[in-house]
Amino acid sequence: MENRRKFLKNLVVGSSALICAPTLWSGETFAASSKKITILHTNDTHSRIEPFPDDGSRNANQGGVAARATLIEKIRLEEDNVLLLDAGDIFQGTPYFNFYGGEIELKLMSKMGYDASTLGNHEFDNGLEGLFEQLEHAKFPLINSNYDFSTTLLRNEFPPYKVFKKGGIKVGVFGLGIELEGLVADKHYGGTRYLDPVGIAMEMVEELKSQKCQLIICLSHLGYAYQSEKIDDLKLAAQVSGIDLIIGGHTHTFLDEPIAVQHADGNITLVNQVGWAGIKMGKVDFVFDKDGRINNLSSSSILINRKDK
Repeated sequence: MENRRKFLKNLVVGSSALICAPTLWSGETFAASSKKITILHTNDTHSRIEPFPDDGSRNANQGGVAARATLIEKIRLEEDNVLLLDAGDIFQGTPYFNFYGGEIELKLMSKMGYDASTLGNHEFDNGLEGLFEQLEHAKFPLINSNYDFSTTLLRNEFPPYKVFKKGGIKVGVFGLGIELEGLVADKHYGGTRYLDPVGIAMEMVEELKSQKCQLIICLSHLGYAYQSEKIDDLKLAAQVSGIDLIIGGHTHTFLDEPIAVQHADGNITLVNQVGWAGIKMGKVDFVFDKDGRINNLSSSSILINRKDK
């Protein structure tokens, strides 16, 4: 079993939620009837197909799709129930995007077997038409629940959530995007309407619970934390009970371990993010007891290096 994470952080998130150690998950042994769900996740890969060059710089040899694919394949051989997820900003950052408009990125993610991603703001860099043209290359859903595309050519293209079944456990995944106004040129998102992430998240939790999901995950491109009142992952975690894991993006934040937010009702929400450019991949293992309740977990942030492939 991977090295246990304590998740204790000296941080307060609002008056109604504290960062704390999830003592519910403190056991060291698993019953034979336990089931483990492994969540692998990336964010803000930004068209980084090749690793950083071997030039002695801080990120030398790190990242790259080939090394990531090798790592994913290795973990799938070791674990029975794996979900591979991404929190957006797949596009933009290298000439691969400039020349191919996102085709290469989506084809490679499909080849790696991604189960779902959400939309980042850079997915709109070539406008709604540019995004629409690339969707055929994604053999996995791009999930978003707080963008209203009903008056655009992208209507009905993005499901608000998806339910997966792994090892008899139902996992509900929904997606949230950042406000595009002021971040993306108006002409690039057109008639897309931004809906309140907090209200939408509450609706998604209610919907996924009604479908008997035992693990609820939010793919968020809101950003990890802001000093302003702007909504971010920590604020979302504090305000919405019932999300088990928020996989974040946008702010390129490297977290060595998830932050745990405990709610007044006893629920715990984990918030995680693994930087940018595919340098790291997150791994969170949820262990369920025979009644389908989470009773243990472990996590790691895995450095991806082409010398390891």
